[in-house]
Amino acid sequence: MNAARRRRPVEDLESLLDNVCGQVDSGLNPLARDEVTIRELLATVGRRSYGPLLLIVGLFSVSPATIVPGMTWLSAGLTLVIALQMLVGRRTPWLPRRALDASVSRELVVKGVSGLRPWARRIDAMMRPRLSFLANPPFVNLIAIACVVTALVTIPLGFIPFAPLAPGIAIVMFGLGMTSRDGLLLTFALIVVGAACYFAWPILGPLVMPVVRFIQGLPYESYIQWIQSRVSGG
Repeated sequence: MNAARRRRPVEDLESLLDNVCGQVDSGLNPLARDEVTIRELLATVGRRSYGPLLLIVGLFSVSPATIVPGMTWLSAGLTLVIALQMLVGRRTPWLPRRALDASVSRELVVKGVSGLRPWARRIDAMMRPRLSFLANPPFVNLIAIACVVTALVTIPLGFIPFAPLAPGIAIVMFGLGMTSRDGLLLTFALIVVGAACYFAWPILGPLVMPVVRFIQGLPYESYIQWIQSRVSGG
C-alpha cells in the first residue's frame, strides 16, 4: 500500500496522527532513513488548508523534536509565515524551501506520535462544529493575528527551557479549532494567547521597549522632507 492510499483527509487529531505514522513508516527518504524532513511531515496534511497546517506545526512545536537546537525557532518561523499568508487571504500557503528541507530524527517523531495517541481520541471526542462562523472571514483574520503574535512571542521564549510550550499549545488549539470548525476552541485559544503574552511580558518588555523607543525617535519629518526634495528635484 503506497503513501497516497494511506493518507486520510485530516478532520481531527487522530486522522493526522495516522497520516504521520504512514509517512514516517513508509521510508520515503532512502538516503536518510533515520530522519524525516519538514516537507514530508507537512505532506501528511497537504498544503491547501491552513487549519491542518497550523495543527501539525503546532504539534511539532510541542514535540520532543524541539529539543534539537533551533527547532523551536523553526516552528515559530513556519507559524509566522503561514499566519501572515492566512491574514492576507492567500488561498494556497507558500513555505520557504530551506525550511521544508530541514530534518528531524525519525525516532523523535515516532516518540511524539506515540505520546499523543492515548489522548487523541479523547480530545477528538470533545470537539465538534460550534460557533463555526468564527472559522470564517473576517473572524479568521483575528485568528491569524493571534498566530502572528504567538509566533513572535515564541522567539524570545525559545531561550528559556519549556517556555515555548504555552504558545505551542495555543497553535495546536488554533489548528484543531479551524480543522473541526470549533469556534469555542478557537475562543479558548485566544484566551491562552492573551495569558501567554501577559506572563511573557516581563521577559518581552525589556526587549520590545527599546525597539519601540527607537521607532518613536526616528526623524520622520526629516525623511519626508528629504523624499519631497528628491521628488521635486526629479
